[in-house]
Amino acid sequence: MPNMSQNKVPVPEQAPEIRAHNFEEVTLGYTAEMAEEEASRCLNCKNMPCVSGCPVNIRIPEFIKKITEHDYEGAYETIHLSSSLPAVCGRVCPQERQCESQCVRGKKGEPVGIGRLERFAADWHMQNVEEPAKKPEFNGHKIAVVGGGPAGLTCAGDLAKKGYSVTIFEAFHVAGGVLMYGIPEFRLPKAIVQKEIENLKHLGVNIMTNMVIGKVFSIDELMQQGYEAVFVGSGAGLPRFMGIEGESLIGVCSANEYLTRINLMKGYKDGYDTPVLKSKSVAVCGGGNVAMDAARSALRMGAEHVYIIYRRSENEMPARKEEVHHAKEEGVEFLTLQNPVKILGDENGRVRAAICQKMELGEPDASGRRSPVPIPDSEYELAVDTVIMAIGTSPNPLIRTTTEGLEANKKGCLIVDESMMTTKQGVYAGGDAVTGAATVILAMGAGKSAAKSIDEYIKNKNN
Repeated sequence: MPNMSQNKVPVPEQAPEIRAHNFEEVTLGYTAEMAEEEASRCLNCKNMPCVSGCPVNIRIPEFIKKITEHDYEGAYETIHLSSSLPAVCGRVCPQERQCESQCVRGKKGEPVGIGRLERFAADWHMQNVEEPAKKPEFNGHKIAVVGGGPAGLTCAGDLAKKGYSVTIFEAFHVAGGVLMYGIPEFRLPKAIVQKEIENLKHLGVNIMTNMVIGKVFSIDELMQQGYEAVFVGSGAGLPRFMGIEGESLIGVCSANEYLTRINLMKGYKDGYDTPVLKSKSVAVCGGGNVAMDAARSALRMGAEHVYIIYRRSENEMPARKEEVHHAKEEGVEFLTLQNPVKILGDENGRVRAAICQKMELGEPDASGRRSPVPIPDSEYELAVDTVIMAIGTSPNPLIRTTTEGLEANKKGCLIVDESMMTTKQGVYAGGDAVTGAATVILAMGAGKSAAKSIDEYIKNKNN
């Protein structure tokens, strides 16, 4: 009989007053007993609505059923058929807006904790199974993947499983993309990311780091080296700023830079000489997951006051509810319906305050969210010594400007057709390089779709 409790089994977490001062993982995950209890809430629906909400189409009821049968490795193997990064997805996917939003149990209570169960199965595999994945037999074809983030890793993994020789060209000194430089350790431990990447290496994926495509090699040169197709999953790492007065002051930075220094360059650890702003009072501009990550990181780096400044209300915030909840628990202060209009500096050129203007919501904009409208004469001064911009990113233009025949839209995103091929024959693209900044799982879904299209392209080309 299914467990008809209307509530998810609570997941253990570090206490807010403790975790706000360390970079250890906040959510501790289910025990086997907790996982089985939560898994028993699944009704194993025949039409599987949850699967339709998953960008990589994980066979969700099937893997959950295996957990109820104590077959944890079987649960992992079922997930791994569809996802190359299950331990990552179980931690950072916005399940509440995807698979769990379609769960029948959510109609009269909380949906099944699909993400928590995925994490449990992936962690169990990592802790209990040492035998590496077997490398498939080589099918005679070489594929290049530009970018070692979620889209590139997924595309590479799916192609490697089909026997392709895949090489990832990663610009940084370590693969992982936003999983390594953007998402903090307390949400996604880097050892887990690297373990997932090691699994791909066992499948035969070759990873070349410090390879800035467009500088070291162009895409045209890669194709001249015998790669029959190229997938561009280079992400959207170019930060945006507001264009307001004072953005050039010392103490203003992008969330990308701030998080990269802390996460990828280990600025939070003693013994590393990575320079990171030492702040007492921090304003983070934006309301997405990146803003939450920056704000929560600033607290852990020693800031006494951290403010999220967001021009709409909390209801319009794109950040996951869980991240907003955790940020509030840890002491981040939310200044909603407010917008910075100027940054003030002291005599040494350092930030001393932000001038904020209060807002109200007007009519919906093109995205469907109500547009913020300034309230006249509502400006006030907020004392801060650091301002972090977390208002979005766009693709770096390097690849498209060094590749003949590769076209992009006005936002700098690569143009692709239904098969995910770009305007250049044999070159595919997906993830943030095509959509602009989005979620990890959507990038993975794009990588998966591109791998399928590349496989069909190579087969048709050689028939």
